[in-house]
Amino acid sequence: MQRGFVSLVGAGPGDPELLTIKALRLLQEADVVVYDRLVSDEVLKLIPVGVGKISVGKNVGNHCVPQDQINEMIINLASSGRHVVRLKGGDPYLFGRGGEEAIALSQHNIPFDVVPGITAATGCSAYSGIPLTHRGLNHGVHFITGHFHDDMDLNLNWEKLADPDCTLVIYMGLGSLPGTLSNLVNAGLSASTPAAAIHAGTTSKQRKIISTLAGLNEAVLQAQLASPVLIIVGDVVSLSNRIDWFSQQQHDYASGPKCETIDSIHA
Repeated sequence: MQRGFVSLVGAGPGDPELLTIKALRLLQEADVVVYDRLVSDEVLKLIPVGVGKISVGKNVGNHCVPQDQINEMIINLASSGRHVVRLKGGDPYLFGRGGEEAIALSQHNIPFDVVPGITAATGCSAYSGIPLTHRGLNHGVHFITGHFHDDMDLNLNWEKLADPDCTLVIYMGLGSLPGTLSNLVNAGLSASTPAAAIHAGTTSKQRKIISTLAGLNEAVLQAQLASPVLIIVGDVVSLSNRIDWFSQQQHDYASGPKCETIDSIHA
């Protein structure tokens, strides 16, 4: 039997045109694609007819397929001689559990490769007019998750994260948003620090809320924002409405879908 192979592929944040050329080629060559909930419908449409598709989508607190079973699935599929594409939203190695799957494959001597994807932080920020770094506004970026394994409490170094000279990007942070914002303020970050919440970034369903550290949670509640949401905190958020090319582009397409921007500071 021909030996199988697994490709851990980043699907990016949603816009299918943000796929890498290699990712697209592997989708076209795959025997079966095992994909997550956050892989957009537009990306899934790029999978050729006849290629098997298996959804293992996970919601926070409601795992459709547990991670150990996903590991077992892709190992079994590859062991049967198939070329498996494990398609993951964003980038496999940035809060994507790609490392866990790579370790499992390595332990079972399954050959694999890893194809990076545009992660939500870079994709959603770019499509929201928020440069993660900007001369004179910051000197670094922190990436954190707002959701720990097995729903553990967020035991983070808040004093280090409450750095006015760094942008803070929070993945999967909607459920823990009130506590996260409170911890940052208590650690010394100004309550007036600009903050943004971005839903379904890079897609026509994108919704962007611009507020402050003190006002973001209430603005999110009023807008009834639902997952997936990326949170960005820092002075770079203040540039959003000046250089938000995507909202303007969507507005110019009068007959097409439009993303939505909510500025709670000036509302």
